[in-house]
Amino acid sequence: MSLSELLGMSALTQARLIREGQVSSAELVRKTLDRITELNPHYQAFVGVFERAVAVARRKDRIRQRSRSDLPLFHGVPLGIKDLNVVRWTTTRYGSRAVPHLPLPVDDYTVAPLRHAGFVIVGKLSSSEFGAMPVTEPDIHPPTRNPWAPNHTSGGSSGGSAAAVASGMLAVAQGSDGAGSIRIPAAFCQLYGLKPARGRLRNQFGLPDRRLLYTSGPLTRTVSDAAAMLDVMAGLVEGRPHWAPPPERPFRERSGPGRRLRIRFITATKLGPTDPEIVAGLQRAIGVLTSLGHVVEEGCLPESSAEEFLPLWQHQVAQVPLWNWSRTQPVTRWLGEAGRRLRADDVRSLFDRLNARFAPAFATADAWLMPTTAVPAPRIGAFRGLPAAEAFARAAQLGAFTAIINLTGLPAASIPMGRTLAGLPMGLQVVGGPFGEQDVLSLSWELEEAMPWQQIADIPGMTASLE
Repeated sequence: MSLSELLGMSALTQARLIREGQVSSAELVRKTLDRITELNPHYQAFVGVFERAVAVARRKDRIRQRSRSDLPLFHGVPLGIKDLNVVRWTTTRYGSRAVPHLPLPVDDYTVAPLRHAGFVIVGKLSSSEFGAMPVTEPDIHPPTRNPWAPNHTSGGSSGGSAAAVASGMLAVAQGSDGAGSIRIPAAFCQLYGLKPARGRLRNQFGLPDRRLLYTSGPLTRTVSDAAAMLDVMAGLVEGRPHWAPPPERPFRERSGPGRRLRIRFITATKLGPTDPEIVAGLQRAIGVLTSLGHVVEEGCLPESSAEEFLPLWQHQVAQVPLWNWSRTQPVTRWLGEAGRRLRADDVRSLFDRLNARFAPAFATADAWLMPTTAVPAPRIGAFRGLPAAEAFARAAQLGAFTAIINLTGLPAASIPMGRTLAGLPMGLQVVGGPFGEQDVLSLSWELEEAMPWQQIADIPGMTASLE
């Protein structure tokens, strides 16, 4: 098979081919590293590549030769890890020049189950500084670019994860999401991005997470890859599930048509207008779901402002253990220094008040639909050169539909819903009820079948020169 065919396959298909002996993990990893070498200078998705991954893949092949049974779900498949996560014996920079080069001898609680699932970790993926901005333009490397439109951002903070998958460097990648940092890059790069419910995954640092805004999740080209990765990351395949109620069956097991749902939708927020092409895309998706038997009607959510949410974000950024913020970027420094002045009790009270306002509204339906972002991907550098407060306020508009989902802790996914006339991808956000990942995945599968969004030929950069 050609390089394009192999690298364009889903991670589950790659794993099956390795298990059946049709391709070796070492061959797949070598081809992946070659592709990264060729394309990464253009997109800046990877901040570090592990050449030792080939040796790890060879060990995977020897294990497969001894026994094809009891292999982990993703045995031998290449994976990239976001540079906000700790991978043993590698440097984690958190997108910042303020962090020392200090390799640690452990995997964090997000990376460990992915390694146990058989993935071969081939490198670290770019992030905005400490995940603070929805674009990936840190000072430690050139900006991460969108494979669909290289003069535009791939989003943030999981911009490297999205760029790597959208360009075909990887089939899947790990990301994290504190206000939309998985879903925004997925929307900008025509990918499927899943944010699990609060409590579904153990926090990467083992922190108490009943009020935590961020969690980890997958960025993929198929819903099935994301569902299988969720099983792994949530400890449903191996290990111990976190405190969220376990699902009725593994997330990757789709059993026939999903139940008919009561769905509400919104198309606008007070933070700014929604692009008409994105509204039209949402209406097309509503038509599909209605034809499948779901009851879809317009809804209404309580109003909120970026100013109300801001202290929660400032407090989260301020938890980064830095003594000296002077080497951070202006927006990061502005957020962190303000966050350090906040009282933890006041932040907890604000969190509870906002959550109490929104939770009852979301409970009026089984699921909600809304744009992932109100606008397509902005151009690289759109927020640079502005005063920090203004830059953050403008960038925060990209999270108008996503940040509130982190507050409520509900599961949500961004689903590709076509491209604008200018060729920029658009995303549809599906929000489930409490611990309702199965409903989110069920709707996602239905839309994937009715509105297919990714073929091998569609992956940017999959040209004959790469064969």
